[in-house]
Amino acid sequence: MKNKSVIREAEDIQRAAEMVRLGARMQMLEAETALSRERLLKIYKEVRGMSPPKGMLPFSTDWFMSWQPNVHSSLFMSFYTFFQRHSELPALDAILKAYHLYLDHVEAEAGEPVLSLTRAWTLVRFYDADLLQSATCTCCGGAFVAHAYDPTHSYVCGLCNVPSRAGKGKKAQRAVRPTRSRTARID
Repeated sequence: MKNKSVIREAEDIQRAAEMVRLGARMQMLEAETALSRERLLKIYKEVRGMSPPKGMLPFSTDWFMSWQPNVHSSLFMSFYTFFQRHSELPALDAILKAYHLYLDHVEAEAGEPVLSLTRAWTLVRFYDADLLQSATCTCCGGAFVAHAYDPTHSYVCGLCNVPSRAGKGKKAQRAVRPTRSRTARID
């Protein structure tokens, strides 16, 4: 019996360290491991070299509905759903594997991840609590994150119907902004 608890603790330590490397917040670590808060703080400081951020986790499904977060969240959920349907992985392991795939995909496309591990974990919890659901796009057939109980019979995703301001953030504007030539313009 003691041997099982030692093995369980070692697995929790490894998982906690992996989650910290991926950017997990303390609330996630506390919910997903049986380790004490003090032990988790030590692991966090050892892995990240600093104290964890303070404050509560955001609790709003609305963040997942805006254009870019919705696309990234939907991508993550497709990976997570695949692992849930085609493997016998526990939920946390499916989340971690899906998040690794999400990061690999974003990196392969030379993009920046929008979804943090803690947000991905929260997303799965929102699905489990029936606060969010999948909606199938009537144009492309993809599955996208939507509010639970919203009508989805004529749903069109943000990729098929890109909002006019999508990708117009300051960073994108700087990348697209033409540089001024130092030569005089001749008419």
